[in-house]
Amino acid sequence: MIDRLVIFGVGLIGGSLALALRAAGAVSEVVGCSRSAANLEEAQRLGVVDRWTTDPVQACEGADVGVLAVPLGSMQGLSQAIADHWPAQAVLTDVGSSKQAVIDAVRAGFGRLPRNFVAGHPIAGTERSGVGAAFGTLFQNRLVILTPADETSPLASERVAEMWRATGARVEFMTPAHHDHVLAATSHLPHVLAFALVESLARMSESDEIFHYAAGGFRDFTRIASSDPVVWRDICLANREAIVEMLDRFKGDLEGLREAIARGDGAELEARFGFAKEARDRFSNSMQVQLDQ
Repeated sequence: MIDRLVIFGVGLIGGSLALALRAAGAVSEVVGCSRSAANLEEAQRLGVVDRWTTDPVQACEGADVGVLAVPLGSMQGLSQAIADHWPAQAVLTDVGSSKQAVIDAVRAGFGRLPRNFVAGHPIAGTERSGVGAAFGTLFQNRLVILTPADETSPLASERVAEMWRATGARVEFMTPAHHDHVLAATSHLPHVLAFALVESLARMSESDEIFHYAAGGFRDFTRIASSDPVVWRDICLANREAIVEMLDRFKGDLEGLREAIARGDGAELEARFGFAKEARDRFSNSMQVQLDQ
C-alpha cells in the first residue's frame, strides 16, 4: 500500500498510473502537482487526484512515493526544486522515455543521485495527451522497464516494481544504456518517421487531396504523429546519439529499397517484403502469447 503518492505532471501516464493504483486498492491518497491549476482541477474532478498544488515543495510533504511524469527537458529543474525537500525515505521514480538522460538530470538537480531514485519507463501510451486522456487499464499486460543506477537501493527498485505490477504491468530490468539503444529502434525511430511522413505530405501543394484519400494504412502508420510535439522534441534531444544511429541505418535500408524499385527488381522487392512480413508476424504472435498469459 502506498500511503501518499505524488504525481509531478498529471497527464496521460501519471493520471493513468493513479487511476490504475486506485482500482487495485494500492494507494490511499494521490497528490497532483503541475504548473497548470486548470489541469489539476480537471484531474481532481475526474477522480485522478485527491488534492493538488502547483508548488513542488509543498507537494513533497509527507510523500511516500513520487513519480516524475514531466517532459524530459523539465526533469533537472524539477529535481533541483525538490532536492532539499524530498523525504529521505520516500521512493522516487519517473516515466521518461530516455533513461540515461533522466538519471543525469536527477543527479544534477539533487547534486547526487538519491539511493531511492529508480529510473523507469512504462512502454504504454496513446497519441492523446493530458489528464483527460488517462484511463486505468493503460498498463494492463504492458511492459515496464526499470533501469536502476549503480547507486540505486535494491529495496527501492523492488518497491517501484511492485507498484507497477499492481497496475497489471509486467516488469523487466535492464541497464540505462541498453534501454536507450533498444527504445531508439522500437519507439523513437517510428515516431520520428511518422512525424516526418506527415510533415512531408502536408507541405505538398496537393496535400488536402492526399489526406482526403488517405486509407486505413496511412491512418494506422501516422497515428503517432498526433503525439505531443514537446515530449518528442525532448526525447529526440535526450537520446539523440542512439536515434541518429538508427536513422542512419534506416536511411541505408530505405535507399536500398528505392534502388530496387527504380530498377524494377521484383524478386528483390518480394524477398524484402517477405522478410519483413515474417518478422512482423512473429512479433504479433509473440505479443498475443504474452497478452494471453
